[in-house]
Amino acid sequence: MFLKQIGADDYVRELFRPFEAQGIELGRVSFAAHEQYRVYLESGECEAVPAGRLRWEEALPAVGDWVAARRADASLAWIEGVLPRRTQFSRQAAGTAISQQILAANIDLALVVCGLDGDFNLRRLERYLVLAKESGAEAVVVLNKLDICERSEDKIRAVQGLGAQVLAISAQQSVGVLEELVRGRTVVLLGSSGAGKSTVVNGLLRQQRQLTQPVRATDSRGRHTTTSRMLLPLPDGGAIIDTPGMRELQLWAGTESLDQVFEEITILAERCRFGDCSHRAEPGCAVRQALETGALDPSRWESYRKLQREVRRHEDAAGLKKEWKAIHKALRHHPKYNRK
Repeated sequence: MFLKQIGADDYVRELFRPFEAQGIELGRVSFAAHEQYRVYLESGECEAVPAGRLRWEEALPAVGDWVAARRADASLAWIEGVLPRRTQFSRQAAGTAISQQILAANIDLALVVCGLDGDFNLRRLERYLVLAKESGAEAVVVLNKLDICERSEDKIRAVQGLGAQVLAISAQQSVGVLEELVRGRTVVLLGSSGAGKSTVVNGLLRQQRQLTQPVRATDSRGRHTTTSRMLLPLPDGGAIIDTPGMRELQLWAGTESLDQVFEEITILAERCRFGDCSHRAEPGCAVRQALETGALDPSRWESYRKLQREVRRHEDAAGLKKEWKAIHKALRHHPKYNRK
């Protein structure tokens, strides 16, 4: 019954069916950091170690993954398989190499938490919304610290202008407006340090589970009170995944997700006279006309162009990586390299 409370529905059980055998159990990853794992099994939570082939296949589990696990003893389990993901929230891993970092798997709802104080940043919210769209999960922007913000209506309207669903709350006072929204669902909390994610988590869990710290008065930034991703059961069913504040959020998304978040620009581009319009100096450019008349906010346009360049770099690198994988696979099966 416990696994059902945190999301093991009929769909998950059907995915697990091929793994049904003596000693194999369904589990869900509750913690993953620095190659250390914990999983929830029906009998409780325990430490876990991925099987070697998962490393070889580059299929290591992430927080929120449903897995096939085999008990080694009362305190340890082997993760022998990762079930197909419904959704996954990913970003470009920090550093220069092009690689994916999965932040959370099998999420139903992404709550993007942003403070109404100095943490407020529309451009950062756009990044989160693109990644949420790519993940396949529903996204809601939670504007926190309503009790200490003046002129909050202007900021709320600005976020609504991004096409996002918005809720404004004061997590210090109550998160009641969120409880019905998250009930029975797997929810991931995203946002920068100091946005108030840990306070929201404590409110939804109805206990002081996560540490909280005051933000700096100069810029409303906080220290990382959450240092790793973890999945926590919600009192009324479902689960919540808290994440550390991210100072670097490079896109791991495709053009389609970007265009959906910037839908008004996509619609304008379709009205341009030329299909390959660069929106710079071509005649009949609907985007340039909207910028000149004020119908399109220049900062929104510049943000779109910046994110578009990131998306194209990602798509080019991902395509090249796929080609090299195909080449390596072909070489492994080539007779010249497989002589006995």
